[in-house]
Amino acid sequence: MSVAILGAGVMGETLLSGLLRAGRRAEDLLISERRTERGKELEERYGVEVVDNPTAARRADTLVLVVKPQDMGVLLGEIADHVQPGQLVVSLAAGITTRYIESRLPDGVAVVRVMPNTPALVDEGMAAISAGSRCDEGHLHEAEQLLRATGRVLRVPEKQQDAVTAISGTGPAYVFFVVEAMIEAGVHLGLPRATATELVVQTVVGSAKLLRETGEHPTVLRERVTSPAGTTAAALRLLEEGKVRADFLAAIEAARDRSRALAAAGDE
Repeated sequence: MSVAILGAGVMGETLLSGLLRAGRRAEDLLISERRTERGKELEERYGVEVVDNPTAARRADTLVLVVKPQDMGVLLGEIADHVQPGQLVVSLAAGITTRYIESRLPDGVAVVRVMPNTPALVDEGMAAISAGSRCDEGHLHEAEQLLRATGRVLRVPEKQQDAVTAISGTGPAYVFFVVEAMIEAGVHLGLPRATATELVVQTVVGSAKLLRETGEHPTVLRERVTSPAGTTAAALRLLEEGKVRADFLAAIEAARDRSRALAAAGDE
């Protein structure tokens, strides 16, 4: 099936390159990009055809919308008269509901909503997908196949997408924030920055791999590192006294609430 990616920013190019690595043929992929120089760059780099939005909508079986939430209305206005029943539209725009997209496209066009995250850049993304009212199993399967090119895929009810946005969509920023703080602490303790960076990054990568491959609960793994009256226990006591766990909960709730506000504004 032919696929058109409408919007060739970072995430759009990430999906494009992932699909090619996964075995999709360049001749089965289209890209739409407003910037002429950017379009030429993509044509040369990947061997794909760059077209305008209406042409992409007419020619592709599946349309992947990778634009900013505030640009979605304009994009849908451009393609609405060119989309046909039976086509699949996959939206990667945060806070934009399937109902909003369906209301602006012809009846019979299936819509899948996706919340990806930036580790897709290294094929370790986490994408949560939700079916619109016109989706069937085939549409969801096609969306999953597309997104597996850049990582893992999980199906969730659309009502959970705001929570997903707060956990995995925004989640990499929390991890980078903690990594940044740990590196700065290492420098403060006298380590060269390069040494602190390598120590922290590999610790995070190794810890994540340990979680994934053992299947152990994080509490169990944390307790194995924490000896009575040891260095880890001293550090964790300070974090608990500082209410770091409660602050994380409050921060994630704030991200969830912002996602809800974006969705509400988009549906107006």
